[in-house]
Amino acid sequence: MKAQLFLSKLAPRAVNVGLTVMVAAVMSACVNYSGIHSDQQQVATPQSYASTESLPSEGGAWPTAGWADQFGDAQLKALLAEALQDSPSIEQAKARVAAASAFAEGARASTLPNAGAKYSYSREQFSGNATVPPPYAGSWQSENTALVTASYELDLWGKNREGLKAALSQLQASKADSEVVALTLNSAIARAYNQLARLYALRDITQEEIAQRQQIERITAGRISGGLDTEVELKTVQADLAASQTTLAGLGGDIVSTRYQLAALLGAGPDRGLTIARPTLGPGDEVRVPDDLPANLVGRRPDLVAARWRVDALTHDVKVAKADFYPDINLSVSAGLDAFGFGRLLTAGSRTANASPAISLPIFDGGALRAQLKGRYAEFDDAIATYNQTLIGALSDVATQLAEIHATDAQLQSAEVAQQASRRADQLALVQYKAGLTNQLTVLNADTTALAADETVVNLRMNRRDRQIALAAALGGGYIDPTAPAASAVAQTDDRRADSPTPLTPVVAAR
Repeated sequence: MKAQLFLSKLAPRAVNVGLTVMVAAVMSACVNYSGIHSDQQQVATPQSYASTESLPSEGGAWPTAGWADQFGDAQLKALLAEALQDSPSIEQAKARVAAASAFAEGARASTLPNAGAKYSYSREQFSGNATVPPPYAGSWQSENTALVTASYELDLWGKNREGLKAALSQLQASKADSEVVALTLNSAIARAYNQLARLYALRDITQEEIAQRQQIERITAGRISGGLDTEVELKTVQADLAASQTTLAGLGGDIVSTRYQLAALLGAGPDRGLTIARPTLGPGDEVRVPDDLPANLVGRRPDLVAARWRVDALTHDVKVAKADFYPDINLSVSAGLDAFGFGRLLTAGSRTANASPAISLPIFDGGALRAQLKGRYAEFDDAIATYNQTLIGALSDVATQLAEIHATDAQLQSAEVAQQASRRADQLALVQYKAGLTNQLTVLNADTTALAADETVVNLRMNRRDRQIALAAALGGGYIDPTAPAASAVAQTDDRRADSPTPLTPVVAAR
């Protein structure tokens, strides 16, 4: 229920006294928010989670926006630029930022006075037995009204100002979200492109294997003529050859499918994928994490920045909900001309003016305001928990990619030794088989071992590059929080209970 008091045409001193008496008289009868508070104590810092052993200082550098350049493939660089221009995902992110910006503009408008002008015309027959006196009683009259109006909410408790701050924080969160979309898209394209390189490398190995087994088939045919082998050996090598040709056909289909996948990520039709040439990716830079990790990760990961701004927005939303418990005071004035007929509208006697201060105070609302505040606190607690969980995930993401790279490096050393040995064994077995010094089974076994060793090395190299791409994304992909001074504030522990939350970041000034 709202108790409203309209004060019109009173002297300024009387208005002030009336407002003071009204506020003092009814404040005790107001609904209140006592006992409602947050269950969260603080926003976590990177130092809150043990990570020094998993993320040791290695003197590395943060990735730059051109992190993909380390692989030396001009086509990949061009594909990433194309995606940022044409992908519907990017357009969706831009639209969300635009919507958040429009909402912030609307919130800003609520903090400013409103002014307008209006003109109205009406034709009416007045009752002869009501309040209108003669000579107008019982007659038809045309009334013309031209007014200039202005209104302003005093916002004594800062509700509109806090609403603006919340909207600006949500705008910053939307901007960070758009960077998340761009980084995710770039990472997906680079990893799909690396997969395309993997498929081409595996296809090369399979083609070499086919050529090798065709040679074994020819040798076997010659040995059959000399009585050294039988049709069993010939059919065996022919079966292995057919299996390799089947694998080659499958790899060709996978290459086409991956090209289609890249085309979709680019925001283009499938035919665009068919124009993508074979990748020429290099090994990339040496992997070393920065010394200021994990402390500065919060300003380098756009998902963390977005989560932090949402916490900030909810601190202001809580204050908006609290301000709803207090009186609203609105001032409105109007001045203009009002007259029957057109002839007298522009005369001094047609002047009219009105001033209407209004106080709106919640006295009993059935618990609606308390429920609203509880909801805001629940959202605030959820935002803090989301931020903390995002931070945990970010630290784990970086540590996982780094561990995978180090493990792959160790595997590669052994795999390359095994590859060299298996290749040599394969060559010797083929020479001995041709000379009649060994049987076909030995040759095929050596050939299968060499094929497996080649595939292992290729997969490990491609896996390492895939992890390098994932690590660049985990470190933010070159993103730097444009509100960097605010990043330090989130690292401070809020020692006070959140039943009176304060902004975690400096308020972004309205522009």
